[in-house]
Amino acid sequence: MPQLVIATVAVEVPMGAQVYQEEVATRAAGALSAPAGPAVSPARAGAPTSPGAGSANAPGDWTVTRAVARSLRSPLPGTLRLPLSRLGTASPALRRAAGRLVYPRGAVVHRVGLELPPHPTRDVVTIQDVVSWRFEDESRPVRAAAEEARRAAAVVTVSEFSADEIAELLGVERPHVAYNGVDERYFRTPPLDAAALEALGVTGPYVLHAGGASQRKNLESLAAAWPLIHSARPDLTLVMSGPQNWRRDKLFGALAGTRLVGRLPDDVMPGLVAGAAVVVVPSHYEGFGLPALEGMAAGVPVVAARTSSLPEVVGDGGLLVDPTPDEIAQATLFALSDDAEVAAMVERGRARSADFTWERSAAQHAAVWRSVAAR
Repeated sequence: MPQLVIATVAVEVPMGAQVYQEEVATRAAGALSAPAGPAVSPARAGAPTSPGAGSANAPGDWTVTRAVARSLRSPLPGTLRLPLSRLGTASPALRRAAGRLVYPRGAVVHRVGLELPPHPTRDVVTIQDVVSWRFEDESRPVRAAAEEARRAAAVVTVSEFSADEIAELLGVERPHVAYNGVDERYFRTPPLDAAALEALGVTGPYVLHAGGASQRKNLESLAAAWPLIHSARPDLTLVMSGPQNWRRDKLFGALAGTRLVGRLPDDVMPGLVAGAAVVVVPSHYEGFGLPALEGMAAGVPVVAARTSSLPEVVGDGGLLVDPTPDEIAQATLFALSDDAEVAAMVERGRARSADFTWERSAAQHAAVWRSVAAR
């Protein structure tokens, strides 16, 4: 009986990568029990599937388990303890030895965190993006990550853009692409009511930016664009949602017409997105770009940068612009207008976002797992 182990790192506050791992992990057993078949990425319809996709062994009685690692002193729940900080700088040989100790020998092991040690033979690893190598203010890359990616039985990523980046930067065979899905709540949750918004300090219509504040998010251009937008529409508020960060505080803390609401609970975000007049994603670099997809699913006009993975996710369902202050401002003001093209774009975005499901993503992962198990 083939066995799949999904290996993750315990975290206190789930972010994008943790949402991905939980959504895929909860669907893994069902995807492996379904008939094998081609799973085409929504933005690549008509393109060939990734190597090995849908061509491996037929569905069977897989055993699916979780390995949740935490540091030696972490109070978080998990199934094993590892010296994670030490493993991050350890040699490839030492990390392989750790993998032999903690994983079942014959299992297919899918590591979602690069800091986790690899399985010695049936190692599948997700690499969301290469921001650790591209940007100095991101977390440092695991020392052995590139070598382990080249040795892995399969590498999975979340966009065609990331696949190209990983292949070029790390020197691996082009990874399998399994797009992220969008939470179904974004399609059906109504906007937050006035009382809920007032509790956040928000009154009247608002433009929303949700996400991090590192250099690649290009908040400097959004900060420069906002006075142009606000002068034309002084009734608007720019709502900034995301973990507390000094860069965001410095750029927007004293800027007129802005409200920093911090990181909000997951059950609040769909309503906050649904109530926005525009969702703006001005990033220089995204491995996927989930906030844009969530805005499209909620039926909100989306303004996104014409960079990295965003064009393949947004397609014709949003306004794609060069991420400069002038273009961000002009596109946002147009998205706020009553122009018929804006309404048509919103409908295209909502229809397009429906193709990005976690069930599709799980099926694409299952094709990879079957292929690795069959070798």
